[in-house]
Formats: sequence, structure tokens, C-alpha cells
Amino acid sequence: MTKRFILKYSWFIFGIVFFMNASAQDSTQVAWEKANAFYTTEEYQKAISAYEQILSSGRESAKLYFNLGNAYYKTGDVNNAILNYERAKLLAPQDEDIDFNLKLANQFVVTEIEALPQPFFVRWRERIINMHPADTWAGISIAAFVLFLGLLGLFIFSRSSSLKRLSFWFGILAIAVSGFTFSFAARQKEKINQRKDAIVFCPRVTVKSAPAQNSTDLFLLYEGVKVEISDSVDTWKEIKLSDGNVGWLPDSCIVRI
Repeated sequence: MTKRFILKYSWFIFGIVFFMNASAQDSTQVAWEKANAFYTTEEYQKAISAYEQILSSGRESAKLYFNLGNAYYKTGDVNNAILNYERAKLLAPQDEDIDFNLKLANQFVVTEIEALPQPFFVRWRERIINMHPADTWAGISIAAFVLFLGLLGLFIFSRSSSLKRLSFWFGILAIAVSGFTFSFAARQKEKINQRKDAIVFCPRVTVKSAPAQNSTDLFLLYEGVKVEISDSVDTWKEIKLSDGNVGWLPDSCIVRI
């Protein structure tokens, strides 16, 4: 009797959870279609509100940030366009459309920064890592590890020496691929979780030598510039530019990607 009750209760809870999840997906789909309809009819402010409403519900995706960036761009709000393109790129680093629109929006940024040259192996590694998002790299890593286990079993139980030799070397290759792709997935996930980069939102701000208003002025930055947050003290953030310059800004002037 108790087991039957528990079983029925479990199915009841499962049904409620399933129904709530389905309802949430339906409401998100309706909101998505509504936002896209506003964008199609060039009601960009309404589209922005609708996209932001989806984000506030806890849903996020590269496509959502991309569309929101496009809507902001159409209203002339380049800062928020860049911010959302960067957020989209964080989730889909391989997307060419995001890259194109981001470059287009960055043309309106006043501050020109010449990035320091990186060693070829660093550029090569970043290019490979950005080929796929974290979930794809994780899937490849798991598949390679499963293949390794299969080859390990073949190596242990096979009686053929040639098959043992073949499974051994392919097993080494599979575990190496699994390790590398796992590190790529971890790197992509780290970028998403830590969100060290930010966009300057103050129209014009002076970068300071220390986290204090009376410290030495170093250089000027204008809105739209991408910076890396390297440290934090009270309401100040230490930022680093791609050209190597470092300084402090009030955190009210930047928005994390």
C-alpha cells in the first residue's frame, strides 16, 4: 500500500514538473515570436523590451543576445549593441554573423586600440578553442573517452597481437583528444562563468593610476571600449586594455559582458 502510494505520488509530482516546464517553454516561445514580430515591423523599442523580458525569466542564448544587439543597433544605442554582441559571441564564439555585426558596431567606437601581438601558438590555440562552444567540446571529449574505454577493452581481451597494437595506439590518440577537448570546454566555460571582460558605458572617463578619485590621471577612454577586469577594490575596478595599458575605473562606468 505504501509503495503504491509513493509510486502514484511520484508520478503526480513528475506530471506537475513536466507541465510547468512545458508551460514555461510555451510562454518563452510566445514571447520570442512576439519580440521577433516587433523587430520585423521596426518597433525596435518594443522588441528590446520583449527580448529583455525573456532574459529576465532566466533564459539566455547566443541567438537571443544577437537579436537584442541588432535591436539596440537599430535604435542607435551602439553601446548596448556591442555589449549584447559580445555576450552572444561568448556563447557562440564561432558564429560569423555575430563577428560581422560586432565589427560593424565597433566602427563607431571613438577610442582606437592597437592590440599587442600575441605569439603564434597562443593565436592558434585560441582559434581552435573558438571553433566550438563549451557544450560541443564537452560532447567531443566524452565521445573520445568512451571510444578510449572501448579500445582499452579491445586491447585487454583481444588475442590478436596486431589488433592489440592497433587498439593501443588509437587508444592513446583517443585519450589525448579527450584531454585536449576537455581543456577547451573548460576554457570556454571559464570565460562564461567568470566574465572578466566589460564594456565602457561612460561617454568619457579618465583612467586613474590607483582606486581613488585624487590619484594620477593616466589616459582617457570613450564609451564602447572593451576592457578586461583584473582586480577590484570597493567601487573601483582595475582594467587592462588589449594594448597592455592598465588603470582604474569606477565600476559605475563599465558593464560586464
